[in-house]
Amino acid sequence: MKNALDAFPPQVPAGFSPGFDGPPPAWDGGVLEVRLGGRVFRLLREEDMEALWERVGDEDFGEDERMPYWAELWPASLLLCRWLFAKSADISGKLCLELGCGLGLSAMAGAAAGARVAAMDYEWRAVAQAKGNAARNLSTVPFFTRMDWRAPAFRPGTFSFLWGSDILYETRFHAPLTPLFDSLLAPGGRIWLAEPERKVSEPVWGGFAAAGFQVTRLYAVKVPFQHYQTTVNLWELTR
Repeated sequence: MKNALDAFPPQVPAGFSPGFDGPPPAWDGGVLEVRLGGRVFRLLREEDMEALWERVGDEDFGEDERMPYWAELWPASLLLCRWLFAKSADISGKLCLELGCGLGLSAMAGAAAGARVAAMDYEWRAVAQAKGNAARNLSTVPFFTRMDWRAPAFRPGTFSFLWGSDILYETRFHAPLTPLFDSLLAPGGRIWLAEPERKVSEPVWGGFAAAGFQVTRLYAVKVPFQHYQTTVNLWELTR
């Protein structure tokens, strides 16, 4: 076995194609336009990640590093958004939670597909930026909140679906997710995670399986964004 992912060969759901055709989305100053679900989402950010990084101070390098990764759109979210639109019949009218909302695109996609979306991030600035983006793009804005997933503030069993994209980039993020999923996922619910292939996150899928989840790698595809492309895997976890 070459790596831990080989234990989970992609299942390639029938009828789903991410459809990454045409020029990839790219930032034009502080504006990014993304075509999804037959419409255009327009994202704004006040500053890019590099500008925010220059102001990172020593206080941001404590136990909880506060790096401004939220200020970038990551390719994994583009695959997740396409999946949410493809699953609109499943998520429409259902309570759903996004973990790590960033600039808000996946939360907006879920809401546009008919879901009743709550979205959280650890950073207040991300929450504010995502809420502003949603207000500019949607008539009904998801509920955005600042939350630490090590201390979930929602009632147990609230959400039929949980989702996130590119949230496993540090090992310290992995262990709290199993109790979070156990707490917040409703019986019969599903979890969707879109993650780029990184060595740091390879062991987590076996860990979820050992914790009793049915782990399925649904799809693996190269996602183009700006001047590069990244291999992203789409995962589903169920009990």
